[in-house]
Amino acid sequence: MVAVTAGAALSSLLLPPAAAAAPSTAAAAAARTDAWSPPLPISSREAATDAYLQGIEDEPQLLKDFFRQLPKGGELHNHLSGAVSTEYLVDLAADDGMCIDTGTMTAVDPPCGPDARPAADARTDQDFRAALVRAWSMQDFPADGNGHDHFFGTFGKFGAVTWRNRGKLLAEVADDAAEQHQFYVETMVTPASDGAKKLAAEVGWDANLADLHGKLLAGGRLDRLVAEAGKEADDAAAEFRTAGRCGTPTARPGCALPTRWISQVSRGSAPERVFTQLALGMRLAERDGRFVAVNLVQPEDGERALRDYSLQMRMIQYLRGVYPKAHVTLHAGELWPGLVKPEDLKFHIKDAVGVAGAERIGHGVDLVHEDDWQSTAATMAAREVAVEVPFTSNAQILGVRGADHPFETYRRHGVPVVLATDDPGISRVDISHEYQYASETYDLSYPQLKNLARASLEYAFLPGRSLWRGNPTRDGHRFATACTGSAPGLLPPAPACRTLLASSPKAELQWSQEASLYRFERTYRPGRPWTGARGGA
Repeated sequence: MVAVTAGAALSSLLLPPAAAAAPSTAAAAAARTDAWSPPLPISSREAATDAYLQGIEDEPQLLKDFFRQLPKGGELHNHLSGAVSTEYLVDLAADDGMCIDTGTMTAVDPPCGPDARPAADARTDQDFRAALVRAWSMQDFPADGNGHDHFFGTFGKFGAVTWRNRGKLLAEVADDAAEQHQFYVETMVTPASDGAKKLAAEVGWDANLADLHGKLLAGGRLDRLVAEAGKEADDAAAEFRTAGRCGTPTARPGCALPTRWISQVSRGSAPERVFTQLALGMRLAERDGRFVAVNLVQPEDGERALRDYSLQMRMIQYLRGVYPKAHVTLHAGELWPGLVKPEDLKFHIKDAVGVAGAERIGHGVDLVHEDDWQSTAATMAAREVAVEVPFTSNAQILGVRGADHPFETYRRHGVPVVLATDDPGISRVDISHEYQYASETYDLSYPQLKNLARASLEYAFLPGRSLWRGNPTRDGHRFATACTGSAPGLLPPAPACRTLLASSPKAELQWSQEASLYRFERTYRPGRPWTGARGGA
């Protein structure tokens, strides 16, 4: 089992008077759910936790603690380079002896020229440090500013720092996930980036995708890229273990957290490079268990990204036939009226699902602006194509929030939804913030929040059978036959259930989360004082 424990004990706290009333009934909690919630009864324990949540609505610190301690499944939409705190990136730049171009606030290799200064200056010059943080993140960004351009522009400013510290970044991300009571991370990186660029230039473009794939394979060239990417992963893993002090008495929390790579592909690049990166990522996903999927990144509204969108969907469609075991999750529909022409809003999610066969969709914000979007939503629901929702990122990049966001539309149509952070370091948020935002903005009950957390493990690209039977989004969460009657957190699994958990990493993590949810519900209920540390199994 994976252990996820709190870093420090909670202070003893008594509930405020409003939360100390008698627990609401299960019927009252059920009344807070909406028409598209799973049709299963609300337990008395869930009802009590929901009553507690209602009782602290005007207690900011108690709310913050509640959402931080809530077991929150997995992080499925996370770009490693944008995931760690900006302050940490500044410190890494200083550690690496890098310079900062003062005109653009971009990290560059030494020596420092006349228009640059050492990044190490940010350790003593607080104004310089603050300016770097603002340039590399959304810190203090004006609400009426162009968040889209500033957000995407940050990556180029700190890119020279992130590519050489992948293991250290992963250690930070894993620690943060563990401390916020998550159980699993999938994070995006660009494997063998330089090698893929060179190979793409060598083979050039060929509109016959089978022939193009053959050219990549010829002479073992693509397999050499796979080996290069594997070596990068080896180096990152070694750096991760060193940074995390893994295997020592002072191991950091993230050492126990399973993490996997998603190969990101630069959708704004020339077609031959996009195809090469896709082929590399999908070949990796079938040959190296540390890699699970591919994804397209960079602004979806970019000139080349818009022009080549349909071509890129066909590339993925072809490669899925070659690499059927590789998973696909796609940024699609990260668009909004006014950002692109109306005709560009009509089909991106539809084609990501229907042509490319995506198993998850990232963002999906422009859903209701697409042609026949109800049919697309119905297809997503039927195929259990989950949508990854990073609320803060959508607000900062597109200005979409609240009722304008299709979050409730997806749920109303039975589409699985998982909450994510996207680039929490740039956005200056964490996953707990995203859960709290969802709860407060859409008046979600505790059982609904619990099911969002469950969905993020159900739709993770984890191997093995699920702990759940059927379609959890449609049918509710019923244990698989082997685990029927089980009580995670209260009783050990029965022999048949133990066999399932031993054979399935997915079911094992889901069991760990259920045990944590049981303990969470026993602690967060009206009239109960809090003492002691608490965490996952």
